[in-house]
Amino acid sequence: MRNFLVTLSALALAACATTQIPETNVADTNAADMPEADKTVEDPYLWLEDVEGAAALGWVKSQNQRTLAELQADPRYAGFEAAALDALNSKERIAYGAVRSGLVYNFWQDDEHVRGLWRRTPIESYRTENPEWETIVDFDKLSADEGKNWVYKGANCFAPKDSAEYKCMVSLSDGGKDAVIQREFDLQTKTFVEGGFVTPEAKQGIAWAGTDTILIATDWGGDTVTESGYPFVVKRWQRGTPLESAVEVHRGDKTDVGVWPMTIELEDGRVLQGAVEAETFFTSTYWWFPEGESEAVQWPIPLKSTPNGVYAGQLLVSLQEDWAPEGQEETFKSGDLVAFDVEAFLSDRVLPPVSLVFHPNEAQALEGVSIAKGALLLGVSDTAVGKVMRAEPGEDGWLVWNIELPGSGQANVAFSSDREKEVFLNYEDFLTPDSLLEYDSDTDAVTTLKSVPAKFDASGLKVVQKFATSKDGTKVPYFLVSKADIPMDGTTPTLLYGYGGFQVSMNPSYSPVTGRLWLEQGGAYVLANIRGGGEFGPAWHQAGLKQNRQRIYDDFISVGEDLVATGVTSPEHLGIMGGSNGGLLMGVMLNQRPDLWNAVVVQVPLLDMLRYHLLLAGASWVDEYGSPDVPEERAFLETISPYQNFDAAKPYPVPFFVTSTKDDRVHPGHARKMAKKFEAAGLPFLYYENIDGGHAAAANQTERAKRTALEFTYLSRQLMGPASAK
Repeated sequence: MRNFLVTLSALALAACATTQIPETNVADTNAADMPEADKTVEDPYLWLEDVEGAAALGWVKSQNQRTLAELQADPRYAGFEAAALDALNSKERIAYGAVRSGLVYNFWQDDEHVRGLWRRTPIESYRTENPEWETIVDFDKLSADEGKNWVYKGANCFAPKDSAEYKCMVSLSDGGKDAVIQREFDLQTKTFVEGGFVTPEAKQGIAWAGTDTILIATDWGGDTVTESGYPFVVKRWQRGTPLESAVEVHRGDKTDVGVWPMTIELEDGRVLQGAVEAETFFTSTYWWFPEGESEAVQWPIPLKSTPNGVYAGQLLVSLQEDWAPEGQEETFKSGDLVAFDVEAFLSDRVLPPVSLVFHPNEAQALEGVSIAKGALLLGVSDTAVGKVMRAEPGEDGWLVWNIELPGSGQANVAFSSDREKEVFLNYEDFLTPDSLLEYDSDTDAVTTLKSVPAKFDASGLKVVQKFATSKDGTKVPYFLVSKADIPMDGTTPTLLYGYGGFQVSMNPSYSPVTGRLWLEQGGAYVLANIRGGGEFGPAWHQAGLKQNRQRIYDDFISVGEDLVATGVTSPEHLGIMGGSNGGLLMGVMLNQRPDLWNAVVVQVPLLDMLRYHLLLAGASWVDEYGSPDVPEERAFLETISPYQNFDAAKPYPVPFFVTSTKDDRVHPGHARKMAKKFEAAGLPFLYYENIDGGHAAAANQTERAKRTALEFTYLSRQLMGPASAK
């Protein structure tokens, strides 16, 4: 058994799709214009949750107009936008790709191909300096031909074992939403399959069960999505039949986060069909549908664990909780990677002996598991820096060793497949542009395949890792990128970035946009590795769940205070930025320490934590934040919810709220309502809502350049002063 394929919509996605916003001429609207019923509700700004309502969009457009006029008038803006666009559209980028049968497939965007090209080249050509690319789909042309704003969201491809005849389900989003349509595409003919599989728009997941069979979970109509808006009914769909005739094979519960199809491809080419049922955000049950049987069989692994694939006949499972397998004396720890003989389980339906593959030390966390043809690779965070290791079974247990890299920077597995020998690694750090490395599993050798020139002037810059002490004594690491000779007198403009949630790690990375628009301007950049993330494994994340979430906020505050105490910067010159869950972090920081920063960029945020579970995907996150419907959890949320804790009498810094109308993951109403409170209180704020773009608040590089230019113009104004003062 080799390939483990899970077609799983990311649990952080929402399910409520929006429709195309009409080009209406809507006047500016305020609370006085609302119907009388809207004035009497407890929350006077609920009308701003009407995503595409005329009144809400009128308010959005007026705020956009005001903010754009203000920031784009700054002398720095035009240069920032041009620099960002040049960096994002640069031809001097590495074309990362996936290998299929000797061809490398890549998605590419630039100034000529705004929506992008899906293209391919032979592996021999890919290794050269100037590969000869063959276009498969031109998404700009497709959008123009069909009158849509298509955003490519990836392709799920399948071919029978030892066959190169791949069919793919191509995901297309209208305007960048998480909701997609999927169309079958033939890689041989480079055309969409006439009469092939096509799905209507929805939050959905599919898995190929064979050339002519698909498992699909989607919105089937009626009551077939969860409270989080995800599907919970999986059906088997045969080629040549309408979707309506698909046969149900598994049904979860409406209270689940969601249920998605999954398949496991065995070494001999057999495909095991199944599903993953996420009861909560962090717990899942994995099911196998034995051929010819009506009852599903549960995989015998803990609820807080993740199957990572099959290697050398062993099913690999990463643990997010301690596990004492039945019948064994050994107890495995949360964060471990373990394995067992998969054929033995399929034969006996009983858990075989479980072995330890990798146990991270206190400074490490398992970040990912990648399987290549003849190699098992582990992505490991070591003191918040990513490394790559290799593991192989031996006579006395699994052997694990480091893959030697050309430096000590950040490394990740960029591509691997159990069907292909090629393994690509990504290597970079804050000041070193990314390189594409090729790993030879036969010799353990790593060679540099491609590298790009520097995209910003890093001369005189240095990176140091430091530690702040949080309120409870926990040491919190952070990276400081700055000029080596900054005066330690508190005058350096400093941008502090944080996330702190969902076990997502913040590791060093090379950002040409941040380099050009901030570091080159004399600013310092700080990345905080606060609790809630995954930098030190599941325990680092779980320490900040639900009522313990204040630890995350204390960690972030401690980093800000350390930057001030050590003379790197001062509150006058310190700004902060975060998006999504990090946007919630920004909202909390506005309320809890408005004195510590002079700029706050609040990107696609959650802010109303007493209603978040009622908006889009919010119900799926109660395992992270706690539920407003549970009294003791609501009591804590009331203490930190940015929207409810807004106080017009506080000396807030001027915040900049950024969101997207097309964000069907985190509701734009969060940012809208918070900004409206600032407006009603007569407090200064800036607000920009991209009409397209989804949760990234940008659907293409042009929109991304505009958004980042606005953000860094704002940061420069707040932390560096007027352009004329520079």
